[in-house]
Amino acid sequence: MATKHEQILQYINSLPVGEKISVRQIAKEMGVSEGTAYRAIKDAENKGYVSTIERVGTIRIEKKRKENIEKLTYAEVVNIVDGHVLGGREGLHKTLNRFVIGAMQLEAMMRYIGAGDLLIVGNRTKAHERALKEGAAVLITGGFDTEDYVKKLADELQLPIISTSYDTFTVATMINRAIYDQLIKKEIVLVEDILIPLEKTAYLYTTDPVERWYELNRETKHSRFPVVDQQLKVQGIATAKDVLDFDRQLPIEKAMTKHPITVKGKTSVASASHIMVWEGIELLPVVDEYNRLQGIISRQDVLKALQMIQRQPQVGETIDDIITSQFREADGDGKEDTFRCTITPQMTNYLGTLSYGVFTTIVTEAATRALRAYKRGDLVIENITIYFIKPVQIDSTIEVKAKLLEMGRKFGKVDVEAYHEGVVVGKALMMCQLIDR
Repeated sequence: MATKHEQILQYINSLPVGEKISVRQIAKEMGVSEGTAYRAIKDAENKGYVSTIERVGTIRIEKKRKENIEKLTYAEVVNIVDGHVLGGREGLHKTLNRFVIGAMQLEAMMRYIGAGDLLIVGNRTKAHERALKEGAAVLITGGFDTEDYVKKLADELQLPIISTSYDTFTVATMINRAIYDQLIKKEIVLVEDILIPLEKTAYLYTTDPVERWYELNRETKHSRFPVVDQQLKVQGIATAKDVLDFDRQLPIEKAMTKHPITVKGKTSVASASHIMVWEGIELLPVVDEYNRLQGIISRQDVLKALQMIQRQPQVGETIDDIITSQFREADGDGKEDTFRCTITPQMTNYLGTLSYGVFTTIVTEAATRALRAYKRGDLVIENITIYFIKPVQIDSTIEVKAKLLEMGRKFGKVDVEAYHEGVVVGKALMMCQLIDR
């Protein structure tokens, strides 16, 4: 049976998009304490069911699909710009298509505005009114207000009109940054995006006889099944090796492997891939925070997802991407792998010299490339020791040399040296675990 916390989450998820909720309302509706209701609402916010806005409250929002992650809701815009809503609260759950900066004459401005847009403009009341009539929301910069009839129109059309104390340029930068951050997240495919859901998953109950494993094996041609109790909490895993020597009428819990490795829906596919390869398993049960079975992922699902990531367009660059894009191979003496890297403004600290964190990434990238030249596959850094000797100025070009000291079947040891104009500016020693693809 579901706990009160789970029942509240299910209730919130069943509410229509745009519905406003409160701790007191949920407590009264579900017959729980306000503390329990508060914790459930916070959990719902983490799961993307609701959004809490200062001076407005908590509203039910539409959970964004993975392919639509680069778009924002008006509710998210309010939080990004520290704004307050002047009117049109009922439309905060809607997704905006694009934003338009109103820095031109009114008639010229209207040519660029359409339904689902967000007009960013100062205290120009006529522009506010016209934008709402065109189906666009309005973000007023500079902390200005608008006329009461415009607020009333926003309420009627269910299109938010928001005020923020920031200037237009700052607001545009903040929204762009938020969209860009979401583009970076788009690359990180999670287990919940690829799992085979519970209704399509073959699993066993702890009370099922071993014979049931053979039935599922014949039906699905698979040999590995999660074992759950009556509350669907994962208790074990049953494989062909587990059931081999057991009487077919015995309960499967006598034969299963207890305490199996599981993953949660928010685990990245890359992390799940490492687990499967490292542990040599073909299938992983996916569980929620209460250890209840949500579905499964197979190695085949993971490989398809990793291939899809590499073909995915419009992915934002992380700081690591910016650093490694500066890497280019250089001619060495044949004993070492040599690379050159130019220090860009993004790679420096407040003094304008190469940051320690970026230097760590440079060392890691050089060692990774050196190891992959000898052995294809993934690697996990086990230990890294850095001796940072001299600061490196912005716009300098450093030469990075990676020398392989030891190479085993499952590990590698690399010595890395960085030079600027022939002088050593950094040294590192790195140990890595190697994982076959």
